Amino acid sequence: MKRQLINYETLLKITRAISATRDPEEVVLLTVESVKSALDVKGCTLFLINRKTNELEIAASFGLSENYLKKGPISSLRSIAQSLEEGPVAIYDVADDPRIQYPEEAKEEGIASIMSVPIAVHGNVIGALRVYTSQPWEFTMEDVNFVQAVAQIAGMAIDICRLTKGYKSSIEILKTMRDPKRLKSK
Repeated sequence: MKRQLINYETLLKITRAISATRDPEEVVLLTVESVKSALDVKGCTLFLINRKTNELEIAASFGLSENYLKKGPISSLRSIAQSLEEGPVAIYDVADDPRIQYPEEAKEEGIASIMSVPIAVHGNVIGALRVYTSQPWEFTMEDVNFVQAVAQIAGMAIDICRLTKGYKSSIEILKTMRDPKRLKSK
């Protein structure tokens, strides 16, 4: 029951903070910090897919070393790709799983298990939210559901941030297109 309470409190904290900001960097950082704290795990990373390169690019990470984060390009087609196509994937032993793109680096970082959940907006997968543990972890349905809920909220918030930035840019462009002579005559 205590863990459920922590998860609900975390969801409330995330949604409150997201509703107060339109800064995508703030949204993703708050998301990874909150998931790491709520589940009391080693780390959490939010990736966004670069459609040109088919790579997962780190939008925010919390709890993992810079060394690990800079280990090399992460292919959306090779690195736990199943989670982007079919839904959540939980890997109990990263050292012995072919879906891990960088197993040696994960071992050096002290990662034992990973859960990867897709982030979807309007039915399109835009990224993944990954949870990393230092001990082998049997992820429960509660864990999976919690991370999926956070991923959905983060996806919606990222979409809203992108739209807001787009609207602001459009308004600025329209302001520069106004004819100052016509405005003075009114």
